[in-house]
Amino acid sequence: MAEAAAGQQRTHAAPQGRAARVKQWFVRAASDGHERHTLALVTKSALAATVSWVISYDLMAAGSPAFAPFSAVLIMQVTVYQSMLQALRYVGAVSVGVALQGVLGLLVGPHLFTFVLMALAALAIGRWRPLGSQGSQVATAAFFAFSTYVAAADTSERWSQLGEIVVLVLIGCGVGVVVNALVLPPMRYRSAEYGIHTLAHSLCELVSDMYAAMREGKLEEERTRHWRQRAGDLGPLAQQAHASVHTAWESTLYNPRRLWRRHRHRTSFAGYRAVVSALERVSYQVASMARSLDQWHGTEGGRSHDDFTRAYGDFLASLAHIADLLSGLDEDRLEEQARELCQAAGKAQECRDRLQEDARNGSLPLGDPGEPYGVLMVEATRLMDEFQYACDVLQHGVDEATRHPRRGGGDG
Repeated sequence: MAEAAAGQQRTHAAPQGRAARVKQWFVRAASDGHERHTLALVTKSALAATVSWVISYDLMAAGSPAFAPFSAVLIMQVTVYQSMLQALRYVGAVSVGVALQGVLGLLVGPHLFTFVLMALAALAIGRWRPLGSQGSQVATAAFFAFSTYVAAADTSERWSQLGEIVVLVLIGCGVGVVVNALVLPPMRYRSAEYGIHTLAHSLCELVSDMYAAMREGKLEEERTRHWRQRAGDLGPLAQQAHASVHTAWESTLYNPRRLWRRHRHRTSFAGYRAVVSALERVSYQVASMARSLDQWHGTEGGRSHDDFTRAYGDFLASLAHIADLLSGLDEDRLEEQARELCQAAGKAQECRDRLQEDARNGSLPLGDPGEPYGVLMVEATRLMDEFQYACDVLQHGVDEATRHPRRGGGDG
């Protein structure tokens, strides 16, 4: 069952070559994965920058119109919540930097000594914790403000241009937040589910490519090197998934809509953090497996070798099915999906047991450190353990929510 379901996703090894990989990237971008969100974020950032430029250059005829599009792109985050938070911090940092230059310029004048005082003060204020990652913008804004200040002809022009910088930053941040909220709004990024969706979908795509090629015995160097590169992209996705779980939990603390839910018996975030941690460890194991396969060149084929690669491909197909189920997690259907996941894990465990038994009974040099067979068997055991754990914690979360229906809201 698991193999059949997974096999429907990938029946043949993907073609290779630069043009083929570019085409595959855009095909993946049409699905609900990392590539799609990268493309959406780039498109929205370009749109926000363009709108900000039109407002600042064409409508306002500002002297430094680039501040607006720069600000719009800078605060374009993967969630509306983070965009708003970073926009507030960025506007605060820029305002402090500009005000600092204005005050020092008024008191001391446009001199080198003023720049030294401003630099020291701006760099010190930038370390203020509430400004977070935007703290460095205090000094950046102060430096730009100083260059504008010394180039102005008189005091009124200086204050006018300093004020213009703050207005342009406000425009850019405002446009960025509005575009992020209204154009393809990343609402699901604010849910704990969505971090799992993105990470699991990318894992499913990669493992599916692997098992299709292994079943056909196509382990060319170009193909395995590409797997290794894609596996390296899973780490940032795992970090993003952790952040999405935290953001989802954080948002519920101030979200009045959860008080209007018609159904309080919700499993919500129960077990999601543990699932993300398990998938993060899976991504490390997949990266290790891809590295082993990439080093697997020059190995002579044979019946035992071909049987092993086909059996390993079947095992990976069962894992791809689990990843596919995880990529479609839905809180409203979690009880049903948890059962499906446990059943899929059972099928995968059977595939792993058959693979291990065949490998032991065959003539492959499992104990030879120069051959990858033993390493791949260890990776298979670790992958199975992590996927099994992910399924178990979800089922445990469902069971806990059933026993304690008033504890909705989950553990984040």
